[in-house]
Amino acid sequence: MRILCTNDDGIHAPGLKIVEEIARALSDDVWVVAPELDQSGVSHSLSLNDPLRLREVGPRHFAVRGTPTDCVIMGARHILADHPPDLVLSGINKGRNVAEDVVYSGTIAGALEGTILGFPSVALSQEFSMETRHAPLWDTALKFGPDVLRKVIAAGVPKNTVINVNFPACVPDQVKGVLVTRQGKRNQGFLRVDERRDGRGNPYFWIGFERVAVVDIPAEGTDLAALAAHFVSVTPLRLDRTDDEFSEALTMAMK
Repeated sequence: MRILCTNDDGIHAPGLKIVEEIARALSDDVWVVAPELDQSGVSHSLSLNDPLRLREVGPRHFAVRGTPTDCVIMGARHILADHPPDLVLSGINKGRNVAEDVVYSGTIAGALEGTILGFPSVALSQEFSMETRHAPLWDTALKFGPDVLRKVIAAGVPKNTVINVNFPACVPDQVKGVLVTRQGKRNQGFLRVDERRDGRGNPYFWIGFERVAVVDIPAEGTDLAALAAHFVSVTPLRLDRTDDEFSEALTMAMK
């Protein structure tokens, strides 16, 4: 099995080494094509107005000056064009990708692009807490990642589906198991715009996050609830975002 690994945190990110190690538990034919620079939050952006620079940083390891989407395309259609991958892994992201994160995440986008190109694809993320922010518990992903992937592969991933895996912010021995979940929804009240001034007094802004005074209780069966209870969350996400139920109502309204 040929495995293509990418991420959005960049070619030198610790999580990329972890996903490569997980991949090597499944196969010895592992290739890494990742962004030259941190691309967190770029979603599914594609570089159309700038050229892509490709740099070989080691055997089967390449850096692309572009987005995770660019990396998967370069890997599958250029570097591995003669023998495309059988599986695409994106991660392991430093921080969870759950709820609305899946819309913004470059990690999810890397896996989505693999799905678009016709390859079974999995996004993997390691949640951290305030205490583990600067030292995520990568051992949790290392312990559970290979077995989760084996079961996902055995189940057979539909062609229009990407698998989103999140590991909880606890040591491996505290993980209670693995749950198949649905995408959750969080309160977006923690988003804020931080205004600052540069050396000349001109304003500039950061989109930031603040800690909420009251933490919402996540809905049962969601990715948020699974992580809160120290379960590994496995969420199948559909590439087709059509709202079939509302389509029927809208069709009636158009008559």
